[in-house]
Amino acid sequence: MKRLKRISVVGLGFVGLSTAVYFAAQRYNVIASSNQQRKAELVRNGVAPFFEPELEPMLKKVLKNRKLRVVVGRETAVLNTDITFITVGTPSLPDGSADLTFVKATAKEIGAALKRKQSYHLIVVKSTVPPGTSENVVKPILEEHSEKNAGEDFGLAMSPEFLREGSSMYDLANPDRVVIGEFDERSGDILEELNEELYKGRVAISRMSLASAELAKYASNAFLATKVSFINQMANICERISGVDVVEIARAMGLDHRIGPEFLRAGAGWGGSCFPKDTKALVAMSRKLGYESKLIGEAISINVMQAKHMVELAEEELGNLEGKKIAILGLSFKPNTDDIREAASLKIIELLLAEGAEVAAFDPVAVDNVKAVLGDRISYSSNVYECLENADCCMVVTEWNEFKKLQPSDFTGLMHNPVLIDGRRIYDPMIFSKKLKFRAIGLGETSEEKL
Repeated sequence: MKRLKRISVVGLGFVGLSTAVYFAAQRYNVIASSNQQRKAELVRNGVAPFFEPELEPMLKKVLKNRKLRVVVGRETAVLNTDITFITVGTPSLPDGSADLTFVKATAKEIGAALKRKQSYHLIVVKSTVPPGTSENVVKPILEEHSEKNAGEDFGLAMSPEFLREGSSMYDLANPDRVVIGEFDERSGDILEELNEELYKGRVAISRMSLASAELAKYASNAFLATKVSFINQMANICERISGVDVVEIARAMGLDHRIGPEFLRAGAGWGGSCFPKDTKALVAMSRKLGYESKLIGEAISINVMQAKHMVELAEEELGNLEGKKIAILGLSFKPNTDDIREAASLKIIELLLAEGAEVAAFDPVAVDNVKAVLGDRISYSSNVYECLENADCCMVVTEWNEFKKLQPSDFTGLMHNPVLIDGRRIYDPMIFSKKLKFRAIGLGETSEEKL
């Protein structure tokens, strides 16, 4: 196949930078575009603006071998490449719907650049956008500002990303599938050819309409979020039944090939950049279409209640929380990232502060991000042991590997009142419950009591 594809990526967030670095590592010539001078300078110097395992070493490598170039603005990126991926953010509006401000602005800038370009160019929307956005929003803006026609002078496709924060480089190299939404056949053919070059036939490629591809992303995240909320609801039932553990329930369920074990881990709730934003957007979109998406709405409600449930477990053990020191282990919404967007930790901390508790927190990489949000309302520890010192209760909120190595003696030796609430089920209840007051999401009482 003809390797004619010089690639540009617009946006240097999690998706954009990861995608640009991966393409460059596969020996494509890549131009990454940002409108933020400071962010562009960081990346040019080999510094990722966020924490993502394996990303920064790979970034330095592709910069050194000159496969990746970083520019400010869109024109240079478009004029010197064949394909442009749009990866700008689509945050939530107050009503939950997606804010397309950045997508619209980017389409306008790309359109202006296309006006100066003589050759065919393919634009691929990778940002998560509501169905109809690529055709009814992006396409008209591109045509207006380029004075060219989609399908004749330039191509248009939509290919949603399915990256997990903390595993982006692995996911880019080993996707479960590639979804291609196409405005016309030529656009789809070019994008399929690129993916065939990348994955050499080992990844299923599914081609469909633009709107179907857009909805596929929302549907996938909504289903996974619902699956987590389902097992969290089961966990709350398990806690009310003597001798029952949601971990065992999930294991039994996961053996059914129709269900599978993934996303059946009960915990303090989901967060991050995708599940909260995408579920809210899907509910808001459905409402505008005249349909109330009750199932997804309930998944969101259950997730919100998980943070409150963590605090309730502490109150059951300590009574009034006023003046009590609560140690929070983990601030990022998941391990291997410094992302705190919609993190369970922030919800839990706000509830604890409202009860008059004193909060000390530790996270391997996310402390600075939390400081920017909470300031000096809580104290920040430099390590796990400092965080636990003289605490009345410890809550494990993020399952970082270094927390998994802790032993009961670490808690009993440092805490004033050793109460441990395992919000991510990383400790063996049989061991820990014998050494200290131990509560965990989805763990019923071990004593013999009548139902």
